[in-house]
Amino acid sequence: MSERNLLSTNELTVGYEGTAVAGPFDLNVYKGEVLSLIGPNGAGKTTLLRTLARQLAPVAGTVFLEEADLAATKPNELAKRMAVVFSDALRPDLMTCREAVAVGRYPYTGRFGRLSADDERIVENAMAQVHVTELADRPFNAISDGQRQRVVLARALCQEPDIILLDEPTTFLDIRWKAEFLEALRTLATEQGKTVLLTLHEPELARLVSDRVACIRDGRLDRVGTPDEVFEGDYIANLFGLNKALYDRWFT
Repeated sequence: MSERNLLSTNELTVGYEGTAVAGPFDLNVYKGEVLSLIGPNGAGKTTLLRTLARQLAPVAGTVFLEEADLAATKPNELAKRMAVVFSDALRPDLMTCREAVAVGRYPYTGRFGRLSADDERIVENAMAQVHVTELADRPFNAISDGQRQRVVLARALCQEPDIILLDEPTTFLDIRWKAEFLEALRTLATEQGKTVLLTLHEPELARLVSDRVACIRDGRLDRVGTPDEVFEGDYIANLFGLNKALYDRWFT
């Protein structure tokens, strides 16, 4: 992990149709790190992530992709640098898994979407990285939730991005798929230098997968640090409004 900013915000306020719901945020995301956003429901995690993904316009402030203003980045150039894995991002009813993954080549294939031999190689490599090669010819709508998440991650890898944004990617996954999915994210960061920014409901998973954790409370950035720094003492119990003894009993 490098402490060079890949994505950063300056006095960023987020919300819907000009109405603020959270912020201002001054957040730095470093190249090659896994950074998790955690906090109670309604704290503003998903709204912040969707603003960083340019799905929502900032109410105020600026998002930077390295030195460039994210708002001024051309869509096709942004798609080559940033991939988004949201639960509602891909619902291909009539595609095979290979075809669903190949959708990720859209920034490179031009208006007709024809894959070159090099594109095909990148699709196959992306599937191999997250262990979905054996699913290639199966219908996307006929596989498990955990398998779908890995297929969608392969699609994101086909964009060859610098940063991948994920919103609650482990929701509805059983323990095996959670472990395999989070292991894949760690591998992308440590072995390929990808930057991963995700929201998580489960703080214990954030502790295991993250290089740093950013905690959001009441629409504000409350604490940012390594897992050891953030999980020190009774901070996490307080963040989620839990009695420390109850938190320790069930989550440590």
